[in-house]
Amino acid sequence: MIQIKAVSCYGDLKRFIGLPWEIYKDDQNWVPPLRRQQLKILQGKNNPLLANGEHCFFLAFEGEKIVGRILVGINQKLNREKQKNEGFISLFETIDREEVAFALFEAATQWLKAHGITSMVGPVSPTNGDDNRGILIKGFDGSPVLMNAYNPAYYQGIFENYGFEKDMDLFAFYLDVNSLDDQRFGRVVAYAMQKYHFRIERFDRKQLDREIRDIKTILDLSMPATWEHLTPPSLEEIQAEVRTLLQFMDPDLVYIARSGADPIGFVVALPDYNQVLKRLNGRLLPFGWAKYLWFKRRITGTRVFIQFVVPKFRNKAVNSAIYHRLMLASRKKGYTYGEGSAIAEMNKESIRSVEGAGGRLYRIYRIYRKEL
Repeated sequence: MIQIKAVSCYGDLKRFIGLPWEIYKDDQNWVPPLRRQQLKILQGKNNPLLANGEHCFFLAFEGEKIVGRILVGINQKLNREKQKNEGFISLFETIDREEVAFALFEAATQWLKAHGITSMVGPVSPTNGDDNRGILIKGFDGSPVLMNAYNPAYYQGIFENYGFEKDMDLFAFYLDVNSLDDQRFGRVVAYAMQKYHFRIERFDRKQLDREIRDIKTILDLSMPATWEHLTPPSLEEIQAEVRTLLQFMDPDLVYIARSGADPIGFVVALPDYNQVLKRLNGRLLPFGWAKYLWFKRRITGTRVFIQFVVPKFRNKAVNSAIYHRLMLASRKKGYTYGEGSAIAEMNKESIRSVEGAGGRLYRIYRIYRKEL
């Protein structure tokens, strides 16, 4: 018999974090997260999502054994700004038994109903960032790139058999850095930069406050009001996200486009530290630091996380100029591939840009919705 219990103590939270090591013990593609970092995130440190409303962690037990988990909550900021009444689920994991998954979904459903919520969406990022969004439904032939979701193939059937329906798909594109036609691409970019009077500048960590303010400005102007799943983040949320990403950041992979003094676009790419994390088994201590320092110098790929251009400069090759600069820097640093993800299917402009840079769709992540 499956029993569902809410996490009520520090020890339970550690067991919540530890479950994937059982689920994926025989899966060579899985990348273990850092346990200490996960603990901080789920305790709410620098976590905008958990700060935005009530939430609850549930564990599924069969006897004394943990066989599933789920995080359920309410993003009050999103509901308020988009006039919604929805809750979210995140960090879902289960053994290959619908009985376990359905019990977790039912617990989440009843929790949300008790809070007056009428629909459930997910899996969403547990930080309201660009990490672990959706479930993987296409592209199980390799390890995930940094902060992207990974799960057994049976998850799709479990969600759909419970009655979830597709809310949106998120795309991941593979970019072969060495295939860039620099001469042709470079001529187009140089012409556009001269004609439309903009430039591409490397992220300056010494001017961190300015760079964060400019990113905030771009997001406020660029994020379409029709995107029901996103609202422009607050300055505090951006600062929290930057603090999370700084440990992974390579300034040669982050660029801001400006016209005069005005910020008009940006891109954030990070080295694929999953290549390192895969070797650490979730711990930096006592010997993980040595492995980390050794293998971080041998990372061969990047993930392009986020890219926006203000409406006034769309269709003026700003996207192309940013990608061109990024691809050149990646090649110079010895990276052989990049992944552009996770791009929402309705974001046609970003899809055109990454395809124009040679991107090939190779993975799909799905976020589901269910009316309660």
